[in-house]
Parts: sequence; structure tokens; C-alpha cells
Amino acid sequence: MKPLLLPLTLALALVSSLPVSAQTADHADEIAALKSQLQVLQARIEALESRSTEQAAQTPGVAPAPASAAEGPGQTKVETRGGIRVASADKAFEASLGGRIHFDAYAFDRDQAATTGTSEFRRARLTLQGKAYGWDYKLEQDFAAGSNLDGLRDAYIARSALGGRFTVGHFKPYRSMEELTSSNEVLMMERPFASASGLFGGRQFQQGVGYLRAGGHYTAGFSAFNLRGASGTRNEGVGYAGRVTVAPIDTDEATLHFGGWASRENANQGSADLSASVNYAGRRGPSQAIATVSGASGDEVTAYGLEAAGSFGPVFFQGEYANASFGQPGGPDQDVVTWYLQGSWHLNGGHKPYKAGTGVFGSASAADRGLWELTTRYDSIENRDVAGLDVSSWLLGVNYYVNPALRFMFNYTRGDNGFNGDETGQYAVRTQFAF
Repeated sequence: MKPLLLPLTLALALVSSLPVSAQTADHADEIAALKSQLQVLQARIEALESRSTEQAAQTPGVAPAPASAAEGPGQTKVETRGGIRVASADKAFEASLGGRIHFDAYAFDRDQAATTGTSEFRRARLTLQGKAYGWDYKLEQDFAAGSNLDGLRDAYIARSALGGRFTVGHFKPYRSMEELTSSNEVLMMERPFASASGLFGGRQFQQGVGYLRAGGHYTAGFSAFNLRGASGTRNEGVGYAGRVTVAPIDTDEATLHFGGWASRENANQGSADLSASVNYAGRRGPSQAIATVSGASGDEVTAYGLEAAGSFGPVFFQGEYANASFGQPGGPDQDVVTWYLQGSWHLNGGHKPYKAGTGVFGSASAADRGLWELTTRYDSIENRDVAGLDVSSWLLGVNYYVNPALRFMFNYTRGDNGFNGDETGQYAVRTQFAF
């Protein structure tokens, strides 16, 4: 409509500006009639233009006319770098959509155990998170882990209060440093035995409440939870876990970390079995059960762990020691001890940063250049009340960070099962994209 409105407006202005001398008596009436017709036509065009704008704003898929420059500061802000992030002008409401794709392939150096080389999506997640009305929220689904509740990961709301942060919903209990490290930033393709990859098998995410407080050089977290994952059966089992950390040294180039944690899981009516089981030659490789508490027995698993880690320039190290007691009906408890030591060296200037708010380490920033990292780990777990029931693994690896979103990983794992004598090896590669 605007192309028509402009010339009509100019015409009306020219007619109105004609000098009186140019308006002869013979044409005065004609000019007055023309001015009247132009004014009526201008009013009709403006009305049609207004109606067209309103209809466009109400029609899906049709964008309304852009706001004026004066309205800019009050507009919703949209960012598309990495994922998608939308925030209100006052930042009181935010929502972001991200995800991760971990695509793995395995080949085995077989010994006694039957294994099958394969490929799979280790993780395929979409994550929605943000804040509204003073509350944070997060909802994450892993399509590689199953449909509906089987693939539900973090699903909670949280709020800052009393100097810390309260969380309610489905999340990881505060225990085990490597367990709390994001799967996008773990050093090797699989976590060590002192995590849900062993000691807390099948109990990575639990439903409950938690409180985490972090200062400049410390964190303290406590969580209470039901012994039920999102897809598990209803039960009356309960658990508690707490973790504290301190970083006496924490600069841009040097960090030294110490921590400790404790956990208690008390089975009750309807509880599933509480087991420790490990894949000692990598994922999809042979497994060994270490200890189990029958859910029907009403017994418990108590555990504690100690942590030490450091990042100094291109060098990184991290280790944990954990001791767990698995209750046995009609007999003495079984003590399980597990520990690991892992480290890395960045070949071309990388440095693993420390996340002081959670007491874990992240991945080195690759920026827009490739970054190489050599990795290694030794992992051990033992049931000290069952003769010969000890398992260990050696791992060697290489990580190549192409950019902040893309990483390629290679791991060689050599497992040693002291219980049955099996020594299976695994070659594994991962393509990881996180946005």
C-alpha cells in the first residue's frame, strides 16, 4: 500500500500549495473537489494498510512488519551461535535448545569372552533449558537410550536461595568427581569404575532434591533421593549423598583440587537390586559382576570416596579412591574397593579449565584451531570378600578437538579379569558433536 500512498500524499500537498493566483475562478470549484477526493482516497489506503498489518501478525508463518528503531531495546533477543537461545529484553525469561551426538565404533582383540564389534549412537540428546519466574529448568532426552522415560536424563527445576542452589527432580546425586563431569568433557570414552560405569551401575540419575553451594575455592552439595530412575518401578528405597571440594590453587594456568564424598542407598519395598558391574574391556565388551545387594533384602550400600586432581599448563591428572560396603542377608557385608588414575598432555598449547561452581574440570578450548591431547588411565576394582574377584583395565587414547563443537576420540582398552583369566582388548573411536 505504501507505494500508492506516497504519490497521493505528494499530489495533495502540491494542490494545497498552489498560489491563490493560479486558482482561477473557473477552476476553483474543480480544484476543491479534487482535494476532497484525494483526502478520502488517502484515508481509505491508510485503513487498508492497517488492516493488512493486523492480519499478518495473526497469521502463522507470516512475519509482521519490523519494529521501528525506537522499539529495538525492548525486543526479544535470539542467538543461534551453537544452539538456539531466546531471551526476553529484561533477561527474566530464557530458553535454549542444544544437544549432543556421540557416534561410536568398536573392534575387539578377543581372548576368552565372546564379543561383537559394532557401531552405535552412544548418545543422541536434545536439551531444553532456561529460566522463568525466577526458576531455572532443564529437560533432556537421550534418544540413544530408549524412548519415553527410558531416555530421560536431567529433568528438574532449580532456584538460588540461602547462598546456594536448590534442585528438585531427576538429576545426578552429588558423588564421584568423574560421574559429575559432563559426557561431553570426560577424558576417555567411558567413565572409570568408581562411577555409574561400575560402582553405581544403573543408578546414574535419581529422583530427589539437592542443595549445592559454591564459593571462590570450594563446593558443598547434598542430595536425598528415591532409589528409582525415571523409568524404574515405584519403590520405598531411599538414598543420600554428599560431596565437598576445595581448590587451594586456582588460577588461569594452574589448579589443584581435593574432594571427598559419601553415599548411602537403603533398599526397601519394591527396590531393584543394587549392583556393581563393570565392562572391563570397554563398552559392549565382556562384563564382570562385582557385588550385589538384593532389593528384596532391605540391605544397603554405603560408600565413600576421595578425590585429587590438577591442571598445570598442558598437563592434567585426576584420581579417585572409593570404598563401598554391600550388605548381604544372613552373612557379612562384602567390601568393594575401586580406584583409578588418569591424565593427559596437550600437545599444542591446550589447558583443561576448572569449573569452580561444580568442582570438576572441563575440556580445553579449541577455539578455531585443532587441538591434540594424549590420554591414559589405569582402572581397578576388587571385591575383597570373594577370592580372586578383581578386575583392571589399561587405557590409552588420543583426543582431537577440531573446534568448540566437534571432537574425535580414539581409545585402546586392555582389560584383565583376574576372576576368570580373560584379557580382552578393544579399539574404539568416537565422533562427538555438541551444540
